[in-house]
Amino acid sequence: MSASTVPVGVSAAAVDATKKGERVPEPCIVVIFGASGDLTKRKLLPALYHLDQSGLLPKDFAVVGVARRDLSATFGPDMKEGILKGGGVEENDPKLKPFMDRISYFATEFDDDAGFDKLKAHLAELDGKFNTKGNRLFYLAVAPEFFADITRRLGKHGMASPEAGDKHWVRVIIEKPFGTDLESARKLNDEINDVLAEDQIFRIDHYLGKETVQNILVFRFGNGIFEPVWNRNFIDHVEITAAESIGIEGRGPFYEKAGAVRDVLQNHVMEVLSFVAMEPPDSFEAEAVRTEKLKVWRAIEGIPVNNTVRGQYGPGKVDGKDVVGYRQEDRVSPTSSTETFAAIRLGIENWRWAGVPFYLRAGKRLAKRVTEVTIVFKQPPLHLFKSNSSEDNIAPNIIKMRIQPDEGISLQFGAKVPGPTTNLAQVNMAFSYADAFGKSSANGYERLLLDAMLGDATLFAHRDGVEATWALFTPILEAWAKVEAKHFPNYAAGTEGPECADELLAKDDRKWEKL
Repeated sequence: MSASTVPVGVSAAAVDATKKGERVPEPCIVVIFGASGDLTKRKLLPALYHLDQSGLLPKDFAVVGVARRDLSATFGPDMKEGILKGGGVEENDPKLKPFMDRISYFATEFDDDAGFDKLKAHLAELDGKFNTKGNRLFYLAVAPEFFADITRRLGKHGMASPEAGDKHWVRVIIEKPFGTDLESARKLNDEINDVLAEDQIFRIDHYLGKETVQNILVFRFGNGIFEPVWNRNFIDHVEITAAESIGIEGRGPFYEKAGAVRDVLQNHVMEVLSFVAMEPPDSFEAEAVRTEKLKVWRAIEGIPVNNTVRGQYGPGKVDGKDVVGYRQEDRVSPTSSTETFAAIRLGIENWRWAGVPFYLRAGKRLAKRVTEVTIVFKQPPLHLFKSNSSEDNIAPNIIKMRIQPDEGISLQFGAKVPGPTTNLAQVNMAFSYADAFGKSSANGYERLLLDAMLGDATLFAHRDGVEATWALFTPILEAWAKVEAKHFPNYAAGTEGPECADELLAKDDRKWEKL
């Protein structure tokens, strides 16, 4: 089977591995708490179906959606619609009906002990029907306030761990946000660890399911020409940008409590940072990779508040259309001080990165949607061709790793302009995922769900990592809370962000890459 014939962009190598009996999970039931939410319909069920299409699900499996409302009559058709619309699936796909036949719905309140007893009985009944052998993957796609309560009840009703002598497994995927600061993250970790062993807990960050994030490690450690220059001797600075052109999409109550730091910087961006900066692990087993990521975060010294900036968008234009400011969004305070943009400068105090600044930024309602890593290399010690080029053309070499959209990698370097004189111009060599491998309808959850069923925690967060990143950002949030944000809103929707973000780099005589 060639890469072009794989149905959902799962690699041909993965399918070939499946034929050899590798990386196929044991029979199991996937139980999704909060299944009435948008995530299940748009992402989780399409991802599970993609795995089934590609032969990466066990033959004996089932899916149970759990939520508080009685949706028994509509859940199946609703999930089918999500698979068809969100998964690039044809309605006449021969695998679709057998897949849908394995989906059921169960309604219960999350604090109802009787409901959990009935759920346990329902899962046991499915074991008999589908031969799923007692293996469970629970997915908590619920609001954070339910994480600990659901976990406790799974333990109380004998669903959190196998009984003595049983060979089956139980694992729990927990969505973000995992805490709102260091204290709440520790408390939540303690509550969940009271019920589950750490190797049963899979704290998910969907960014790590993206092929382009995983490819950072392949790019660095799988190619001999890049790793030798991936250090302070050759790299001037690193930028990581997570920019969105959309606003808060009706999620006012959520975003008022979150803001850009809690929503994006502390989790998504710090995960990407760890992949960019980590040392080569001994292997790509979970413990080895997590150890190197943790070393990176712990090597970051406390971030002074004067190395941080925050912003909030006001009215402006996005894609030629007028849009309101954050304070005019639905269910947002008209005097809100919640940041919709945040940027920081940090340093990693280890042998590889000492003296190299890392600039991180994330924001809503910016000029365009783009998530990318920019590696800016130092200039040559002597500009031999300066007299033959305009100052603008004497630019550094840059590697850009585009995570979304238009996923790919580009390398910027100087080249001679054809002609009798020696003039330089900046040119790009570019690799595009879509051009190389074809467009994919996969959404990133495929890899994460598959790994969780296999018990591979490499791309999931450990409690030590969660607490390490919160330890860096909690002092910033506390400092911001003590001082009212000045001049909010301080950037117009559809722009590159607030001027103070430019000033953060100008202090170092540097500029952000344009969005």
